[in-house]
Amino acid sequence: MALSPQPASSFPEPSAAPNASLNSSWASPTEPSSLEDLVATGAIGAVLLAMGVVGVAGNVYTLVVMCRFLHASASMYVYVVNLALADLLYLFSIPFIVATYVTKEWHFGDMGCRVLFSLDFLTMHASIFTLTVMSSERYAAVLRPLDTVQRSKGYRKVLALGTWLLALLLTLPMMLAIRLVHRGHKSLCLPVWGPRAHRAYLTLLFGTSIVGPGTVIGLLYVRLARAYWLSQRASLMQTRRLPNPRVLYLILGIVLLFWACFLPFWLWQLLAQYHGAQPLTPRTARIINYLTTCLTYGNSCVNPFLYTLLTKNYREYRQRSLLARGARGPTAAGHSLLCRVRFQRSSGRSLSSSSQQATETITLSQAASRVVCA
Repeated sequence: MALSPQPASSFPEPSAAPNASLNSSWASPTEPSSLEDLVATGAIGAVLLAMGVVGVAGNVYTLVVMCRFLHASASMYVYVVNLALADLLYLFSIPFIVATYVTKEWHFGDMGCRVLFSLDFLTMHASIFTLTVMSSERYAAVLRPLDTVQRSKGYRKVLALGTWLLALLLTLPMMLAIRLVHRGHKSLCLPVWGPRAHRAYLTLLFGTSIVGPGTVIGLLYVRLARAYWLSQRASLMQTRRLPNPRVLYLILGIVLLFWACFLPFWLWQLLAQYHGAQPLTPRTARIINYLTTCLTYGNSCVNPFLYTLLTKNYREYRQRSLLARGARGPTAAGHSLLCRVRFQRSSGRSLSSSSQQATETITLSQAASRVVCA
């Protein structure tokens, strides 16, 4: 995460409480003990800054590509923009973590504790919730295309807003509980609740960011894989042809990258919560801390490349779908237009975006179209 995991920070209350993990070395900065520590700190700072530059540039490029080449009514538009914005917010915390690594001191006050720690959890949940919504929409587009025809841009905006509100709700306890605590000459960001409450909260967040979304996405892709497998066995006379799965593969790739980058962080957190201090040397603990930090930031750094591929493949798929529609001939095209007009009249609203969604997901034969329009 933006706030690197450190499994050795103690809570201010009660004084006899065992060590408990907080999601940051910011919570308990320590003075460097050797030249090796200074070199390691400088190296991790340089790596994080480089990741920040690459990640910010990549996500800004993604937003430009989305606005320039993909129409705002396309089903992927709102979701990819959401993911890029979440990554940007996440990456903007890099200067703060680097400053804390280098100076071994918290300089950003009580409000900085609240905002930066909360931003950490907020962007993580917003990203995985958005990916879950994307996966469910692709599932519906492939297996239940007629149900997705009427989904508009406004509908997707409401879903996107809902993901952020849910992420904010889960983040609110940390925002309210975190405090700036002064210990001697040092300032620490620590929650006011005890270690048991903190362990329960982190366990809840592990469920909402990894286990829950992972289960939902896994089930969706198992059913999609079964549908594609059955479509390969179906006869050539089938009336429904499933779309090219490349877009689905790319979405799954983004999901797997998220898990690969954040699962080590959560394992490192929960190990400290449920098994106490590990028999590791300070040097080993710092190495693990640095690696998990780089992994979580690496997710936001690599994501833009996958977003760009996703946008490119999605745009090409839409173009191929339009060409395929034109190749069916004037009779079929006219019949398809008649179907859309009838459907539009019955629904009483424009289908400028929903007809694109239908084109993205399913191709109906002329005979099947007559049945639908009857």
